[in-house]
Amino acid sequence: MTGGVEAHGAANMHAAETVAVDIRIATPNDLAAIMAIERGSFATDAWSESSMAAELASPHGRYLVVERGGDVVGYGGLRAIPGAKDGDIQTIALAAAARGSGRGRALLRALLDAAAQRRVREVFLEVRADNPTAHGLYVSEGFEEIGRRPRYYQPDDVDAIVMKLDVRRWQERTDPDEEVRR
Repeated sequence: MTGGVEAHGAANMHAAETVAVDIRIATPNDLAAIMAIERGSFATDAWSESSMAAELASPHGRYLVVERGGDVVGYGGLRAIPGAKDGDIQTIALAAAARGSGRGRALLRALLDAAAQRRVREVFLEVRADNPTAHGLYVSEGFEEIGRRPRYYQPDDVDAIVMKLDVRRWQERTDPDEEVRR
């Protein structure tokens, strides 16, 4: 799953230009770059390096990285056990300098395509209630809020918004102004 993905500005809805995004399957060699982004994005509740390494190695996951100029500037992971009808977006993060350029949307769509390839019917995720940019991205792609987990993110005491997406409905959506299937 490399190169060729085109997407309009994700978090920055005012972006008028299309950006080419290089996305590929993550490898263990990407762990250091992923962890740098993880720690920069989630200062108080970053995953441990051993947890992330286990996720990258798991046969139940599909982790992808976003590259710019050969450097990893984002990553995301899907957990979907073979034969299961549901999956979870485990994490998505972009380096601060890569945000607002369409890379987050392209990465999310690539993860949702991976879910569809695994014949997942529903994808779930949690998003911090204090992250309106991410929440807005998920809503714009068709995720719906189904609940909240009070004080889920520790030590910050921030609620988690639990969201669900019907993968078939997502696949059927199209936008004639975009190059990428929604």
